[in-house]
Amino acid sequence: MKQTDFASLSLSQDLLTVVGELGFQTMTSIQAEGIPVLLSGKDLIGQSKTGSGKTATFALPILEKIQIRDRGLQAVILCPTRELVVQVVGEIRKLGRRLEGLQVLPLVGGQPGREQAAVLENGVHIAVGTTGRVLDHLQRGRMDLSPLKTLVLDEADKMLEMGFEEELKAIMKFVPAVRQTVLFSATFPESIQDLSRRFQKNPVKLVIEEPEEAKALIEQLVYETEPEDKLNVLMRVLQQHPAESTIVFCNTKAAVSAIAEKIAAQNVSCAALHGDLEQRERERVMALFRNGSHRILVATDVAARGLDIENLELVVNFDLPQQPEVYVHRIGRTGRAGKTGTAVSLASPREALRIVELERFVKAKFVKPSLGFKNQHGLGKSQRESRMQTLSISGGRKDKLRPGDILGALTGESGGLSSSDVGKIEIHDHFAYVAISATVAQQAFDQLREGRIKGKKFQIKFVK
Repeated sequence: MKQTDFASLSLSQDLLTVVGELGFQTMTSIQAEGIPVLLSGKDLIGQSKTGSGKTATFALPILEKIQIRDRGLQAVILCPTRELVVQVVGEIRKLGRRLEGLQVLPLVGGQPGREQAAVLENGVHIAVGTTGRVLDHLQRGRMDLSPLKTLVLDEADKMLEMGFEEELKAIMKFVPAVRQTVLFSATFPESIQDLSRRFQKNPVKLVIEEPEEAKALIEQLVYETEPEDKLNVLMRVLQQHPAESTIVFCNTKAAVSAIAEKIAAQNVSCAALHGDLEQRERERVMALFRNGSHRILVATDVAARGLDIENLELVVNFDLPQQPEVYVHRIGRTGRAGKTGTAVSLASPREALRIVELERFVKAKFVKPSLGFKNQHGLGKSQRESRMQTLSISGGRKDKLRPGDILGALTGESGGLSSSDVGKIEIHDHFAYVAISATVAQQAFDQLREGRIKGKKFQIKFVK
């Protein structure tokens, strides 16, 4: 039987201490199977669902092997989207926080390439990036991969789906022949098998099946609707399934915009997320949804890739996805960590066959309830009010700000707030977001504006 205690791993005391501080009790299936393989230096091709702990699976072995004194680039992680890059960088920095001097660099578009090049020149241990930006740096001679020990392709199926195969092949020409190659994919189509054959050497293959009891935690419903009445049906679904946090998935940017406008017209805290938003705007939207300042997020799949939300209660498929794997990925964002969740799909009578195909794919029968009477008053008061409000602070990682500094400024002797009033704190390079209970948000704003953080004055704003 596989050991599931982190202490059973051949990890340094620093890493085991951080794992304990982060509250990780036992390893998930992918961690218990995958971490020993990666620590042994073998290549790995792994399949597991979102939320299974795969980032720590490849991050911990990379951090264990990093030579801090060597400022060469020792690990590169390629991701399909900017959002996933940000998420992976955050996880690696958290796990590696006791490794003094560790340099982890995100490489994404929408941010100045020259600044990234300057950081690379000064020395970086781990780079996490999208294929386009990484290839750009390589072709300009800004990145040296000769010291590379480990290459990770995260969500490789999505990279191929999004048309990045040629970029991947071009990047591989810069990679040293002797390396460890790690490939994670939600599915194993022939294109992924081909990628593995081309770039990996005798990889260990891990397929982590989702336990039946986990599937049962997500209630899957279908409401039938004609296309012309779809928006009204969505509003009634939101009325009759009130939730603290909801994601509405659409297949097009136009649908995202139309739905977000309709919901916002009812004075409901709602945000839209699609691929045309600038990076800073995307980060703002995701931060506000993650921390409870927005209750409803309307998004396309590409924009929401890598969006990790705790306690998501409701997922609505306004449009059915084109592939059943995408459906699994969408609904897998709810019902996590032993909590229950609801997944609602809207389907026209002409989509009945697609619903049958989805039921076969997930091996579950969908419930098809009637929608009930229309609520003439729109969404309820409880749905219009968000638990949290968000403040932005004009200082971040580059100013040596840490979450504990902000929490201390709010809850210390001069702050006067309870720690339970302070929600998620996100530190970026040049700014930070902090979620505050709506009931004391003004008090927190006044406190931070009048006071100091680490002895410095910062500009404070409410974020909408």
